Amino acid sequence: MLGLPIDAVLAQRLRLPTIDPTEFGEMVRIQVEKTFPYPPEEVTSDFEIIEQSETDSIVSAVAVHNERLTELAGPLLSRGHIPRQVTMYAAQRAASHAADGRALFIYPEGEKLVSAISENGKISLTRTLQTREPEQLQREIPQLALSAELQGINSSFPSVLLDESCLSLRDTIGGIFTQTPRLISAEAPPAPVRLNLVPEAWKAQRLALVRQAQWRQRLLWAGGAYAAIFLLFALYVLIIHFEVGQVKKAIQHDAARVDFVKATEADWKALAPAIDPDFYPVEMLLHLSQSLPNKEVQITVYDQTARSIAVQGEAPSAALAYQFAEKVKKNPDLRAFAFDLGPPRILPNGHAQFRLEGKPR
Repeated sequence: MLGLPIDAVLAQRLRLPTIDPTEFGEMVRIQVEKTFPYPPEEVTSDFEIIEQSETDSIVSAVAVHNERLTELAGPLLSRGHIPRQVTMYAAQRAASHAADGRALFIYPEGEKLVSAISENGKISLTRTLQTREPEQLQREIPQLALSAELQGINSSFPSVLLDESCLSLRDTIGGIFTQTPRLISAEAPPAPVRLNLVPEAWKAQRLALVRQAQWRQRLLWAGGAYAAIFLLFALYVLIIHFEVGQVKKAIQHDAARVDFVKATEADWKALAPAIDPDFYPVEMLLHLSQSLPNKEVQITVYDQTARSIAVQGEAPSAALAYQFAEKVKKNPDLRAFAFDLGPPRILPNGHAQFRLEGKPR
């Protein structure tokens, strides 16, 4: 929040007809345009209602020239800080120390001494005092009271408030109003006020900055999420790499035993025809003979190795050769082999010569 000094703003006490509250802003703007020697687009104004009846409303109107405001807020704007609210420091003091009734404030703003009249915590009249000399104050302060009367403000102030830094003026002020002023200190923090003189251009800039900050925050969150995902993925890769290394070590550790098992398996397969009854040539020939369709189908050649069986024969017809092959494939005692019959060759006498080959499953 930025509190403006009295000499930077125009404060007016206006009496307006009581109408729709939404139209007060337009009426105040029209009154400000009559007073300020600047184009309307270069002025920002706001108002507060001091008191209201069925017919009349007394309004505290405040306006500031945007160029002057930009000059005062230069140090903040140069650092990218746009105030959320711009008001009068006098309005903050009035809301903090005299929220009800009338009050006269006298306090310093920089090197100047200023005075402000408040009604129900709203500023009605302001004046910059020319000096701090007691004799001069005895002339200027009654003039301020006279100006207040001309604007319809009762100059009989129930409260006269003097900043504690002006303690030396307490007796002088007390002599003017026949009452001892009450000392006030700086407000920490000041009471909130409704007046806001932030120009529309500042509002647009602040909104843009807020949106930039939101997008920056979203990008930071997105970057953080991406970094977290990347770290999790990297951790996953490290775990997989570690597990692969462990598996490789286990394979290397068991390589000798695996080679031994493979060699033993190969030896057993080589010896199977000799030691396994199911692979005895006599047994194989017996099962093949049992699969012959009839006595006219004859086996002429039988060849058996550790890896295959080859049967050559002759049948009166190709159909009987195919029938023999089907019976061999269905024979449960020959299920350890997968048999395949090549195309039979027809001999001059009309018989079919065939070759049936079997390989271990």
